[in-house]
Amino acid sequence: MTIEQYKTCYGPTDNAAPGWDAIDNALDAVYGDQNPLHWGTAIPYSSGGSDPLDGISAYISAHGGVHHLHFVTYGYSALYYDEESAGADYSGFGFEMTFRLACPQPVPSEHEFNWVCNFLENLARYVFDSKKVFAHGHWIPANGPIRSESDTDIVGLVFSGDPDLPTIATPHGRVEFVQGFGVTQSEIDDLIAKKRTALEILDEHRRTNPFLITDLNRKSGE
Repeated sequence: MTIEQYKTCYGPTDNAAPGWDAIDNALDAVYGDQNPLHWGTAIPYSSGGSDPLDGISAYISAHGGVHHLHFVTYGYSALYYDEESAGADYSGFGFEMTFRLACPQPVPSEHEFNWVCNFLENLARYVFDSKKVFAHGHWIPANGPIRSESDTDIVGLVFSGDPDLPTIATPHGRVEFVQGFGVTQSEIDDLIAKKRTALEILDEHRRTNPFLITDLNRKSGE
């Protein structure tokens, strides 16, 4: 897409968000007219706010036979009208992050999941500060439980492509959806010692958990 085509299609206007719209369209293809839970950022990062992500949505899903929330970020990629980003190979950092969390049905109040948003924002701070992206086969320790002040054994993430969301083309370039899956300390230890790779851990879990849904009740060795 040329700059002139971009200008014709998208603006410029104060509320044009072609990158955000492209993510919404990908989610609509999976979840139809479901109205997701959504957490927004009061003060944008570009205006001095502390949260790099502009928003996080969560959709109710039973894919894989497990009732869960499917979280999707908005902010690693270029979301808003930006002529300099038009037609790039990759939009922003080139990805958005997803995370699937097993939860009871009916879904509790959205306030019960504020910790997930805090966790995802902390990961975004790491990316924005270090300029190191997450991709399929990567892993990261959380240096403690991913839900702070809890006794969960899940203390890190390995990353894979999201099974519901293939790479999309946006006016600002391609966006991949990179899903984090929660791992235990024994799995982190194996990764550090190079006894297993992240890909091997992912393949092992996919046999019984094809959508890589994180369960905070999972114990080391399970």
